[in-house]
Amino acid sequence: MLLLKAPRLVDRTRQFEPAVRLLYVNQFTINLGFYMLMPYLAAHLSGELALATWSVGLVLGVRNLSQQGMFLVGGALADRLGFKPMIVAGCALRTAGFGALAFADTLPVLVGASVATGLAGALFNPAVRAYVAAEAGEERRIEAFALFNVYYQAGILLGPLVGLALTGVDFRLTCAVSAALFAVLSVVQTLRLPVRRRTGNDRESGQWRTVLGNGSFWLFSLAMTASYVLSFQVYLALPLAVERLVGGGTAGRAATSALFVVSGLVALAGQLRITDWCRRTWRREQCLAGGLGLMGAAFLVPAAGGAGWTGVAGLLVCAAGLAAATAVLYPFEMDTVVSLAGGRWVATHYGLYNTVCGVGITVGNLGAGVLLDAGRGVPAVPWLVLACVGAAGALGLRGLGRSGRLASPGPRTVSP
Repeated sequence: MLLLKAPRLVDRTRQFEPAVRLLYVNQFTINLGFYMLMPYLAAHLSGELALATWSVGLVLGVRNLSQQGMFLVGGALADRLGFKPMIVAGCALRTAGFGALAFADTLPVLVGASVATGLAGALFNPAVRAYVAAEAGEERRIEAFALFNVYYQAGILLGPLVGLALTGVDFRLTCAVSAALFAVLSVVQTLRLPVRRRTGNDRESGQWRTVLGNGSFWLFSLAMTASYVLSFQVYLALPLAVERLVGGGTAGRAATSALFVVSGLVALAGQLRITDWCRRTWRREQCLAGGLGLMGAAFLVPAAGGAGWTGVAGLLVCAAGLAAATAVLYPFEMDTVVSLAGGRWVATHYGLYNTVCGVGITVGNLGAGVLLDAGRGVPAVPWLVLACVGAAGALGLRGLGRSGRLASPGPRTVSP
């Protein structure tokens, strides 16, 4: 049962090497610093700086584009130069980017700072995940990534609350505190994070041939794109539905905030229990397909309808279901990337994976937006289509598992 008591988070964390523990703190602080600032950036740009709406969209858009578009490059550099240099460089670059946002008041400077913050994520994200995978080893990767997601979600949950308090004083104070957090991370990791030396001897051409020619990995990435499209609806479809049900005033903002609080609490309270239960009960392929199927099923709740606060309650249940499904998926998803990479060029595989899923999110959001507009007359249609996306992805993963395409190509050592 999911309610089986799990060991305390601190005790589970202490079972890993100091490098992994530092990376957990690192990821918590990265998300804390990022989410204390980014939710309030648009309001700062349009309000205090009085930028036109298209300018606000440009600043936010180039940040996302620079991160998603450069994930593959960041991962490839991590495999070539080492995980630690990319992690430190990414944190240092985000320090500069967020620091610049505190003083920037012209569009070119704002765009440059936004590009820097996005590129920073592209540098450290693949490297951090590859480092955790390498340090944890094959036997403990799933547990390591389950813990990783707890710290990841804790930063997302706490960040906006800290940012709200700081931004109430001055948005520039929020930028300064966030930049200071990344500066501290840069120093601490420079001094305390061990260097993992490369053990592979592949030539550069071999690196790209290995990654881009990995057919099973491409199929897995495409199937898993469905999970990212669905999970992103916490930021798109669910808040829009809340606004339609109760308006955009104080009640609407409170209900929207509740979506994120529910998601974060489910992840924090349930991740380790869910992962432990899944490892005892299902094979990895079943966890992947089951998690994605659960994501799709979560959208059946708002599809059932409901007006006013009854409808909002359905949206909260949907958000909780998506969070629980992500808890099922995430550790096994991250473990599968390493397995399909065969332990070779792991950061590059993570970078490509993030890029593929990022493109999928963009396309999926466009489709979801069209569905939400077209489905005003029949409100259940968008939710049913999203449920079908989850079912299709689950069937795809099930097919890959049955055909053996999710198995490791061979026993290799992770090459940082």
